[in-house]
Amino acid sequence: MPVVKISLRQVSILTAMYTIGSAILIVPSSMASIAKQDAWIASLVGIGLGFIILTVQLQLSKKYPEMNLMQLSEKLLGKWIGKTLNVLLLLTLFLGGPATVLHEIGIFMTIQMLPETPIQAIVYLFGALGVLGVRLGLEVLARSAEMLFPWFLLLFLSMSVLLLSEIKWENAMPIFESGINPIFPAAVSFVSIAFLPHIVLIIVYPGAVNRPAEAYKAVYIGSLFGAVVLFMIIGLAILVLGPDITARNMYPSYMLARKINIGNFLQRIEAVMAVMWFITLFFRISLYFYAVAIGVSQIFNIKNYQPLVMPIGWILAAVSVFIYPNIPYKMVWDTKIWTPYTITIGLILPLLLLCMHRLRKMRSKKTKKPSGSV
Repeated sequence: MPVVKISLRQVSILTAMYTIGSAILIVPSSMASIAKQDAWIASLVGIGLGFIILTVQLQLSKKYPEMNLMQLSEKLLGKWIGKTLNVLLLLTLFLGGPATVLHEIGIFMTIQMLPETPIQAIVYLFGALGVLGVRLGLEVLARSAEMLFPWFLLLFLSMSVLLLSEIKWENAMPIFESGINPIFPAAVSFVSIAFLPHIVLIIVYPGAVNRPAEAYKAVYIGSLFGAVVLFMIIGLAILVLGPDITARNMYPSYMLARKINIGNFLQRIEAVMAVMWFITLFFRISLYFYAVAIGVSQIFNIKNYQPLVMPIGWILAAVSVFIYPNIPYKMVWDTKIWTPYTITIGLILPLLLLCMHRLRKMRSKKTKKPSGSV
C-alpha cells in the first residue's frame, strides 16, 4: 500500500469538514423537533457528551498509534473473530455512511434546486467526484481540504454576519419551557451525527499521519471547530426562523440564506448555503468511502486499495439511489435506527476493544515470571 503522510493541520481540517458534513443542513431540524427553542442548549450538552465519547475512541489511537481499527480488531479479538467483526462493520458502514449521505444529496437537489432532474443523475455525478477523490488518495484529499477550508470559512462567516439583522431573541424564549427532559434525547441525536461516526477516522488516520503520537490532538481541534459551527447554525436557525419552522422544515439551514435581505439588493443567496454544504459533504463521503476501501483491502490482504475504488464506487452509486424507498422510511431510519447503530459502533465497539486490551495486558503480567525465579 502506498505510503501516505499528512500533517496535523490537515488532520484538523479534514476532521472539521467530516464533523460538519451533512449535519449542517439536517441537524437543526432534528434538534428543534425534540427540544424546540432549547435546541441550542441541547447542542451544548451534545458537545460535552461528544468529547467524552471522542476521548474513549481516541484511547485506541493513543495506545496503538500505528494501527487502524481493522488491525486492532484482529489483534485484540483474534484473527477470525476480528475479521468477522470487520466485515460486519464495513458492510453496515457502507450502507449507513456514504450510501445514505449520497442519497441525501440527491434528495436535497431534487427538492430544493433541480426538481426536474432525475435523482440518479445527481447521485452518479457526486458519486464520481467521491471516486475521483478517493482514488487520488488521502494526501490529495487533505490538500484539497486545506484549499477549500478558507472558502468555507468565508462563506459561513459572511452568512452568519448577514443574518444578524434577522435575529429575533424572543424565538429562544421561554428557556426550558418543556423542562430538561427533552434536552438529553436531543443531545444524543446531535452526538449520533456529529461525534459517534468519528470511529471511521480510526480506520483512516493511524499510519497516515506524519506525527502519529499527536494525531489525537488534531482530531480534538477539528472536532471542536466543527461542533462550534453546528452550534452556531442551530442557534441561528432557532433565532431567525423560530423553533416551529425549524422543526417542520427538512433543511432549515438552507432557508436561513433565503432570509438575507440587505437593502432589497443582496438577497436570495441560498446557493451560498448549498456550496458550503457541498464542500463539507464531499469530504464526509470521501472519508467514509476511503475507510471502506482501506478496510476491504486489509480484510482480503490486498496491498493497494486503489483498484477497489472503481467497483466499490459503482456499487455505492447504485445502492444510494434506492437506499431509502421514500421519505417516511428515511425518517424512521433517522429517528429509530441510526442512533442505536452509531452508539454500537461508535461507543460500544471501542469500549469492547479497550476491555480486551486491558484483559490482554493483565494476562501478560500474570504469565511473566519474576526476575529472580529459576
